[in-house]
Amino acid sequence: MRQNFGAEAWKEIRSAEEMEQTALELGFLPFFRCGIPGFSIEERIAEEYWFSDEAEGAWEWKGPVIREGHCAYGKFFAKKAGYVSLEWLPDLMNYRRAQQYAKDEDTAALDDVVLQTICGAGHVTVKDLRRMLGFARGRSRRTATDLVNEIPEEERVSLEPILTRLMMEVRVVIADFEYNIDRHGNRYGWGVARYTTPETLYGNLRTGRTPEESRQRIYEHLRGLFPEATEKQVARLIG
Repeated sequence: MRQNFGAEAWKEIRSAEEMEQTALELGFLPFFRCGIPGFSIEERIAEEYWFSDEAEGAWEWKGPVIREGHCAYGKFFAKKAGYVSLEWLPDLMNYRRAQQYAKDEDTAALDDVVLQTICGAGHVTVKDLRRMLGFARGRSRRTATDLVNEIPEEERVSLEPILTRLMMEVRVVIADFEYNIDRHGNRYGWGVARYTTPETLYGNLRTGRTPEESRQRIYEHLRGLFPEATEKQVARLIG
């Protein structure tokens, strides 16, 4: 019998291991509130581990959970971050890659330039991408394609919308987070995401299902976990 993980059933997350285990049990785990009660790290984390100056918590645990290699992390849920277990990642990839998140052909072509750059490099930070593609403030240097040169200045200095679309399509995931280190060897500041492709990080993740079959499988799984959720709530998360 499938366990119901509705709002009244879950226990508080108090460690990186428990955060990973919750993601593995659910298959999908948004980092932030997503409209389905109890279906996020933000709601499940013990309050003292959400934001704390005294101890590591959910924000610091993101990288360690990724490095365990059992869950992918990226902006998969309505353009917001979260985890997908490797059990469910092939179906999410299969469905999402059949969708179109770019608003037009030029945007899709630009997304592909960035994707191919990531594929060629293996893994990159936003700073790496800016250098490779010439997305630098106040400069108009030539880039790999004329398309990149034609985008406006505000797009050249912000890769976030492009990377978000690529993560929503599950063509790109976050491989880890890098931190500045002080003279005592302690990490500080916000982690800098390093991007790669699911294939680079996890290998071949194909499924024999059609995109629609994958979507239906995910839909039934989420409705089984959260029977109180509306069809609209579940559909919004599936994308």
